[in-house]
Amino acid sequence: MSETDEIAVRAVVAADEVPIKRLHALVFGPGRFARSAYRVREGTPFTSPFCRVAVQGDRIIASLRMTPARVGGQPGALLLGPLAVDTAFANKGYGRRIVEDSFAASAAAGFKLVLLVGDLPYYSRMGFIAVPPGQIQFPGPANPARILARELVPGVLGDYRGLVFAAG
Repeated sequence: MSETDEIAVRAVVAADEVPIKRLHALVFGPGRFARSAYRVREGTPFTSPFCRVAVQGDRIIASLRMTPARVGGQPGALLLGPLAVDTAFANKGYGRRIVEDSFAASAAAGFKLVLLVGDLPYYSRMGFIAVPPGQIQFPGPANPARILARELVPGVLGDYRGLVFAAG
């Protein structure tokens, strides 16, 4: 396959787990396990119906994990991350493409809010805003200025307050 071959977006399947983990190791290195968002995802299934990959032939070039979550007991949220794009395909819109595909499926399924811990300059291009300091907390260390949200239902962010944990 050459880089000019078509890129397809699809839901993650169980067979994708090993290549996605390889992509995460390549993009994020060993420090990825220390992040507070990993604490939320511990013990949860590797995939949800909202996880996506971008593929070129058999090669996964980008992946997105979406984990159903609760905030202070309130359902209807998802935790975005990790979002990984193979460095050979970076800055070509594939990450944004799989995020938008996932958001459409998430909204159609009734989810209201997507959260992440990340860089506002990057994620604001996908509609994320900074959460007011102290409104939403993550287990473990998380810089409050990096807690971001995207409303899938306009005006819903104010309904979510407290600690983020995986929805079981």
